[in-house]
Amino acid sequence: MMNENDFQEKIGELINQIDELPPDQRHHLTQLAEQTKARHARLRDTVKGLQDNLDYLRLSVKYLVFDLEATRRENQYLRKMLDTSEGEEDGEHPDS
Repeated sequence: MMNENDFQEKIGELINQIDELPPDQRHHLTQLAEQTKARHARLRDTVKGLQDNLDYLRLSVKYLVFDLEATRRENQYLRKMLDTSEGEEDGEHPDS
């Protein structure tokens, strides 16, 4: 897989080679090379945006899992309190 530096180097080489062509052939190929650079930049920005969104999603999921676990612990604690409270109302003592 080609990294960013390799891509920039190759596109630079291509543009240098295009500059050596006769003028009637140069214009069209120069446009194509510039369009390729622009598409690559947009693609790179899109991938970076996707990576940022994935990082945010991962963090959000971690927070949701943390919140769910805390809610479960609170729920268990409150159920235990209710069970103890109901037992005392029925005449049972938790110490016995």
